[in-house]
Amino acid sequence: MLECEVIPARTLRKVLTVNYKVADMGLAPQGKEKMRWAEARMPVLSALRKRYSETKPLKGMRVAGCLHVTKETAVLVKTLVAVGADVSWSGCNPLSTQDDVAAALAAENISIFAWHGMSVDEFYWAIDKTLDFKPTLTLDDGSDLIFRVHSSQPELAEGILGGTEETTTGVHRLRAMARAGKLLYPVIAVNDAETKWDFDNVYGTGQSSIDGILRATSIMLAGKVFVVAGYGHCGKGCAMRAKGMGANVVVTEVKPTAALKATLDGFRVMQMDDAAKIGDIFITATGMKDVIVSRHFASMKEGAVVCNTGHYDCEINIPDLERLAERSTEIRLNCEEYVLSGGKRVYLLAKGRLVNLAAAEGHPSEVMDMSFANQLMSLLRLSKHGAQMEKQVYDVPEEQDQDIARLKLETNGLSIDTLTPEQLAYLEDYAAGT
Repeated sequence: MLECEVIPARTLRKVLTVNYKVADMGLAPQGKEKMRWAEARMPVLSALRKRYSETKPLKGMRVAGCLHVTKETAVLVKTLVAVGADVSWSGCNPLSTQDDVAAALAAENISIFAWHGMSVDEFYWAIDKTLDFKPTLTLDDGSDLIFRVHSSQPELAEGILGGTEETTTGVHRLRAMARAGKLLYPVIAVNDAETKWDFDNVYGTGQSSIDGILRATSIMLAGKVFVVAGYGHCGKGCAMRAKGMGANVVVTEVKPTAALKATLDGFRVMQMDDAAKIGDIFITATGMKDVIVSRHFASMKEGAVVCNTGHYDCEINIPDLERLAERSTEIRLNCEEYVLSGGKRVYLLAKGRLVNLAAAEGHPSEVMDMSFANQLMSLLRLSKHGAQMEKQVYDVPEEQDQDIARLKLETNGLSIDTLTPEQLAYLEDYAAGT
């Protein structure tokens, strides 16, 4: 058993030389059962673990991970260890760690520094602890770990073969760094794989975000005006699932093509200034700050519910809401009531953090199966070729995408057609026509 310190919530800890730091080791048995549940529903990752557990292609690699500590993440961590890697882990959001899962990983001798309700200082302290063992590979969700290396410990980059990035916000940050010539090692944009963002982002975010809203409010969606800010993959999933629950969905956008897609998908499209006046429930999924600000809160209906499913908590301008409010009360778990002048009430969920992870359990295991399979395969690629790759952001290869999708179909007992030799020849026959 590794050394552990039990952490009281919301207090700053001194930096200690320990192998892990979690909230309560007594939660480990409960976390272990959650992990078993997830593992049974992640057949692709399990199949890859079996494929590589004997050859251990990540032997000698040290992986520093910064990703939501959920039961699905635990399956990924155990897979990395099974294929040879040494691992050190932290959560990528102060409110998304599941304390029982963190304890279960610690009980299995995993180096992990994560607990629910971290302060900002504690959050970055935990990231720094994962960097103490000088990683050769990094795995990130939001790029906070990667940026920490670049801004605070750039000397570590010399020993890092490459990294992976799980989410849209992080990929945007990394591409900006690459364009500015500031990226110090290659990174694979796992988020941009078809088997990730067309499934995890759409179906995972849609279902888990609705789950978070319902857990925090117990509100009925049918008949409500449900405003989705942003019609990217995540926003599309939220709109789809809200519509399925009987809500009248309104979409706000800044990108013309995205707004057209929302229109043709049957949703009303308008500016947030107009949507604020009619919405009952608001969810932001843009990756941009100040999507909902003071003037929007001021024009909202009595009892409006506001939440965010983007990676950072800046999409809803909470300081604006606090300035408008005469008082606030946590009326339910993850649901704060703000009373504005005149008595109007606005409800903020999960402190503006990712509602699907802070107020619920995150994406279903079945959809994270493909995302984390991409993480594993990308780390294998970097361990073998990272030293020869340029300091840029790379896409997941099409072959990997299709192989993972094919394996997902097979593990679900499904089969598809294949092209005949004649059909393959036809694809290359540019002279064929009428």
